Amino acid sequence: MIRRVIEIDQDACIGCGLCVSACHEGAIALINGKAQLVRDDYCDGLGDCLPACPVDAISFVEREAAAYDEAAVQAHLERQGIPVKRAAFNAKVGEMAAETTKISSSSGDLDRYFPGENNVRRPANPTGKLPIIGDAGTVRPQSELTQWPIQIKLAPVKASYFDGANLLIAADCTAFAYGDFNHEFMKDKITLIGCPKLDGVNYAEKLSEILANNNIASVTVVRMVVPCCKGLELAAHEAIRLSGKPLDLSVHIVSTQGQLV
Repeated sequence: MIRRVIEIDQDACIGCGLCVSACHEGAIALINGKAQLVRDDYCDGLGDCLPACPVDAISFVEREAAAYDEAAVQAHLERQGIPVKRAAFNAKVGEMAAETTKISSSSGDLDRYFPGENNVRRPANPTGKLPIIGDAGTVRPQSELTQWPIQIKLAPVKASYFDGANLLIAADCTAFAYGDFNHEFMKDKITLIGCPKLDGVNYAEKLSEILANNNIASVTVVRMVVPCCKGLELAAHEAIRLSGKPLDLSVHIVSTQGQLV
């Protein structure tokens, strides 16, 4: 039958996974770092995933496609460990996420990360990162984040913001443990974060692709003092070796009390 389904532009997709979360039927999956429609009959054609895409890689098309099969969707969700009774809840969460994206986009907030070209690096505050004056005259400094996504697993292996960049590879916990993390470590760097224990993967291969495919100027690792965090440092060393590039690597270790050691 001819009906409306989504289509994902593979060249534009950055593999952030937001559309996968927004689709409560499980019709989209990340395959080789790109979002793909895995089953026509799982796609209801309503497009909850469209507003979740920060780079407008998803659109509607009218084409020959299997009819939407709600029973198949429910069976699929059960196989994935998502009870059918949670489907309505997941749908509501998707609606809320989409609405949040719309609000952020309309306010111009997303333009900081996606100003037209996929993930173009751009200063967080073009006026010079002036501090924000809050209630009662309190001063809140601007974030030093200049690109998105920041998770190592979600980051593209090639992007314009990597060109000539000083790369910061940070353990998730460090930004919470070290009080001046934004200014001292993130300033003038491209930031990637991860947790080798929770993610359960060796980041070396992904990081080596980023180093090999881009003109990275230097690499800085910030990790916690705990033993499991050592994996991030080892992955960075291995990534540099695999890339074949003579890159400088500096390592900073943060204690559980928030001090550099």
